[in-house]
Amino acid sequence: MPTQRGIVIPFTSWVGFAASMKEFYGQPLHYLTNVQMKKFDQMRLGADNEDVPLDNIIDSGKAEATIWIIEEVHMCTLSHHYITRLWLADPMYHRHVDAIFPEPLNSSK
Repeated sequence: MPTQRGIVIPFTSWVGFAASMKEFYGQPLHYLTNVQMKKFDQMRLGADNEDVPLDNIIDSGKAEATIWIIEEVHMCTLSHHYITRLWLADPMYHRHVDAIFPEPLNSSK
């Protein structure tokens, strides 16, 4: 988590803002932080201000602080078993999950 903010990042969606933060700071966000950003965007669907850019609704400093707090919660408190179960259910990440107890190569021994 950066200790000082670099620039004001204009944004129209949470996912777009998170992507801009990743590009600006050169640091990918946690898998679940990205999932949360998608949920935040989905929650706006059908709202009266759905078409209004988020930076007109939420101060970019507050939005950035919110993402860093969510990031810290995910980095400090999630179990690797929980994230493994999520990745196993996500076709994009399923192939990246290694077995905790791999099968022996030769089961006759």
